[in-house]
Amino acid sequence: MEGYQGETVVEHSEPKEELAMYFISEYGHIDGSHHKQWVLDQVARILMGTPVIKKEATWNNGNVEIRYETADPSEEYLAWITDDIDNDEAIGIAP
Repeated sequence: MEGYQGETVVEHSEPKEELAMYFISEYGHIDGSHHKQWVLDQVARILMGTPVIKKEATWNNGNVEIRYETADPSEEYLAWITDDIDNDEAIGIAP
């Protein structure tokens, strides 16, 4: 994108339930079962304690976009995904 300046990590205090709902509302409508599976995986990660990183993307024209992404998975999530889920099917593909 023209004038893109990059991303900066910013502090946040949103509760995990609010962040999980953000992922559902932002990405849950995208067609494709592999994309929907990714949304479910992100929600599971968040609800099982995986940290969420908040970033501000900025452009020269003053536009700012808030972006969220999950960090390295929590131990609770890793135990769950290993014990209960087929890894190839659980993670999905990001939209």
